[in-house]
Amino acid sequence: MQIQDLPYSDPGVPDARSGPRLLWWLGRNQLGGQCGALLWGMLHFTSVCALPFCVGLAVQAAVDRSADRLALTGGLMLLCGTAIAVGDTFLHRAAVTNWITAAARLQQLLARKAAHLGSALTRRVAAGEVVTVSTGDVEKIGWFVEAVSRFTAAALTVVAVCVALLIYQPALGVVVAVGLPVVALAVLPLLPKATSRADVQREKAGRATELASDTVAGLRVLRGIGGEDLFLDRYRRASQEVRHAAVRSARMWSVISALQVLLPGLLLIVVVLRGVQLAREGRITVGELVTVYSAVMIVNYPLRHFVEIAMAYSFSRPSAQRAARVLSLERLTDTEGSGATELPGGDLFDPATGLRAPALGFTAVVCGDPDLAGRLADRLGGHAAEPGRSVLLGGVPLDELPLDQARTAVLVQDKDPVLLSGTLRELLDVPASGTVRAEDALAAAQCADVLDALVQGSLDASDPMDARITERGRSLSGGQRQRLALARSLVADPEVLVLDEPTSAVDSHTEARIADGLRRLRSGRTTVVLTSSPLLLDRADEVVFLHEGQVAATGKHRELIGTDPRYRAVVTRETEDEQRESAANDTAAPPPSQERPDTSDGAALLGALEPLEEIEESA
Repeated sequence: MQIQDLPYSDPGVPDARSGPRLLWWLGRNQLGGQCGALLWGMLHFTSVCALPFCVGLAVQAAVDRSADRLALTGGLMLLCGTAIAVGDTFLHRAAVTNWITAAARLQQLLARKAAHLGSALTRRVAAGEVVTVSTGDVEKIGWFVEAVSRFTAAALTVVAVCVALLIYQPALGVVVAVGLPVVALAVLPLLPKATSRADVQREKAGRATELASDTVAGLRVLRGIGGEDLFLDRYRRASQEVRHAAVRSARMWSVISALQVLLPGLLLIVVVLRGVQLAREGRITVGELVTVYSAVMIVNYPLRHFVEIAMAYSFSRPSAQRAARVLSLERLTDTEGSGATELPGGDLFDPATGLRAPALGFTAVVCGDPDLAGRLADRLGGHAAEPGRSVLLGGVPLDELPLDQARTAVLVQDKDPVLLSGTLRELLDVPASGTVRAEDALAAAQCADVLDALVQGSLDASDPMDARITERGRSLSGGQRQRLALARSLVADPEVLVLDEPTSAVDSHTEARIADGLRRLRSGRTTVVLTSSPLLLDRADEVVFLHEGQVAATGKHRELIGTDPRYRAVVTRETEDEQRESAANDTAAPPPSQERPDTSDGAALLGALEPLEEIEESA
């Protein structure tokens, strides 16, 4: 695989059982590139280490005053120099190709997994972790996968140099053959500690980044309550912890790097002392001493890759573990489906709660527990977080539908919808039936002030549809973001639309107009709204009240308010004392001996209640 051939037509099925297994799987799927890098690395490192032998032959030829051997040695040095240049060029090319293709393969796998899981991904893994894995982690993993071939070439070259020195000059070759493994393996006892310190640094840096992102996301709220200084102090403390951890980690890696300079230097000193002694005794020639000295000095170059592979593995191991954790996630249902090939129609029924939303109707659902409402919305959309009986649409289980059909049939809008950056036109450019125009959806969602705000915030856009929306709509208020998300859902015009608290961040007057627009625009479609707003509940065809995860009552809003105290407590936010007082007032009857109020008092009471009724109706 070459860079110009990316992306992969099929990135394969990864071994995501653990981080090391994922690294091994990536390496196995690059055998061609790894072998190419290994061969070019062997050519490069061998040519570099062959230069000392050429230098030693040249020195000995000069001592012996042999012009022929000196010319031959010069030719060999020219050949080695050419091999070094060619090997280094193609080694770098192969290494970069392996790095990029490994990272690209992993990014494709992560993108495929994100599309496969859909909205369930961020419910099981933090969105920040997904971004970290698909950006910084893939680079670290690609670095290790690429460095393996260069390390292997360097290790084989070191072994070849030791064998060559043993054959060329056994007296000094033994010293080198014993010393080089000690130099290469001396840092191994320090690697676990260095790796653990690096892990601590990354963990603290991740916490600081998470704290910073949370602070930025809630900056408007912080300013409202005067909490900027508190969170600034928290971030300063987190930043200092990251700095201290980074210093501790750098100290350990500096010790390892120092050993990689100190130990080869000591070996070089031992070789020189031993070589001078042997030269004085006449057991070796000057050319052989120069050859062994140069070989020991040059071999430090491939030895550096021993430290690099250790660093690459220590940084890539936690990255690979995070990537494997994301890639090991599976949907609770089959994306291919095994049911009908046509979109079903009919009632939406949830066996877990007993909820039934009639087809083509406007159904409101009241839950006392917000978490239960969120899980119910996920389950109605086929995104259940735990296994169980599937929701039925027209008698067909959503689990048996292909994933694309299930998403087309039922659309769920979360209580905290996300707005992507771009223009308003791009935001509303979603898969849709084409029946609902963007203008009608914006009007139904009461987005007139939102359009004005977008135009005022854009310097070069006179048309609101061309105005840009910042990342996650941060320049807009919570209510404005909520209404834009509602307009996007209305444009999609699904067969079944499930809305989780779609008006929780807007005022009552706007909420009343949204309720009317929603009912009008969704006429002839199935709509399920999870809410406790009396304004939305009053406009629903049917209200379903869930208590302790089961349907407890159904009916009209005004009926349930008067007949079900539990429903009234959830909708009106009554306390337990207020419920008991209300129940006592409902059941208390005047004693027979008590005189009833005269008609004038009753008339006065009715007159006092009339304004309250008018206020309720206007609300």
